[in-house]
Amino acid sequence: MKETLKAYMDLTRLHFFFVWPILFCAGLFLAFQYNDGFSWLLIIKVVLIGFLGFEAGLVLNDIVDGDIDRKDVEFDKLTKYWRVFGKRPIPQGLITRQKAVFLFALLVAVTTILIFTLPFPQSLYVFGIMIVCYCLECFYQVKKRNQNFPFAQLIGRIDFTLFPLAGYLCLGRPGINVLLFAFFFYPLALAHLGVNDISDVANDRVKEMNTIPVMYGMKGTAYWILFFSVLHFGAAVIFLNVLGTLAIAGFTVGFLLISIGNYVILRGKSADSGMKALPLFHLAMLIYAITIILEYLI
Repeated sequence: MKETLKAYMDLTRLHFFFVWPILFCAGLFLAFQYNDGFSWLLIIKVVLIGFLGFEAGLVLNDIVDGDIDRKDVEFDKLTKYWRVFGKRPIPQGLITRQKAVFLFALLVAVTTILIFTLPFPQSLYVFGIMIVCYCLECFYQVKKRNQNFPFAQLIGRIDFTLFPLAGYLCLGRPGINVLLFAFFFYPLALAHLGVNDISDVANDRVKEMNTIPVMYGMKGTAYWILFFSVLHFGAAVIFLNVLGTLAIAGFTVGFLLISIGNYVILRGKSADSGMKALPLFHLAMLIYAITIILEYLI
């Protein structure tokens, strides 16, 4: 029983449980600034939608990659970072694919029920984004196995960008705020992806995945991360126009963390440098989200 519980914690990356609701609620609290409708019941619903929906996506990731992950060779690095017990449950036989599919279906079912307690048309917006995100996740995992140009990354990681936008659309409607949020978050998602890939380059080479480091080398990936980080900084300055003064302080801290992460990667251009930078990018994302939430509450 104890080993099974550990396996499910690794499958769901449960030690990051608090991150997904915070990112999702950042969108909701931005919507609170421009729409009436604040309620604790809505916040509870959105927290559950964000948590369960993202967890379903993580399980889907492992289902799609179950066979190819058998080739993994370095469980002690990036895998240990994402999975507290350092296991990939499906390829290691700790959880069957059938049980993982059942868990995915259960999470999606509960998330769908919660989504349709939202008012119309917000419920349709959020449900549609959820389906699109799961399709993009499958596209990303499959396409990167056979490509000569990073279509998987550029198209597939739209799913991460849509995640906080769905939080906004739990209350708000499509408009300029959604576009600015997307323009702010999309380059950050791509920079983060590069950091994640450079940290796991050894495994990706074994699995013959055409990730950014495999296609463009460590130096090319460092410049990929830098390019999208700079683009993100520019987009963030524009996005600040729809936020308040508190956001300036929070975003400045985020800029600093991402800048340090880029320096570490440009200096090292190695998997170890990626592992050092990855927590900085994650912390920056968390600070951005908390800042947007506090902007409304304070």
